[in-house]
Amino acid sequence: MRIADVLRSKGSDVATVGPDTRVTELLRHLAERNVGAMVVLGPDGVQGIVSERDVVRRLHEHGAGLLDRPVSSIMTKVVATCTPDDSVDSLSVVMTERRIRHIPVLVDGELRGIVSIGDVVKVRMNELEHSQEQLEAYIAGNR
Repeated sequence: MRIADVLRSKGSDVATVGPDTRVTELLRHLAERNVGAMVVLGPDGVQGIVSERDVVRRLHEHGAGLLDRPVSSIMTKVVATCTPDDSVDSLSVVMTERRIRHIPVLVDGELRGIVSIGDVVKVRMNELEHSQEQLEAYIAGNR
């Protein structure tokens, strides 16, 4: 299965913030959209990604003063990305090896979607259910 298939079923909406957005605003957006990460977009495209995990770790290091800082001060700047043509299998390997949960989907540098670990798990579950149905049908047909 390809990333394009995942985006077709889940949609291509991506929660984004600007690099100057304050961490307090980021937290509000995360809660309102019920998402775990937001892509940081600047004038030249994707500048980073910031997750709940980034906020928690930096709060531990810097205390409550972090809430008034810009997102650019806590975002992950080296962002793993994929394309719609990439396979879900390859994406799951990247997520596992790099211990990341969200990967933006780019086409010619333009943000076209985002895939989360939850999306990957959903695909895997659907594949397993389909395999089980095929096996059950095969077994029932050979009796």
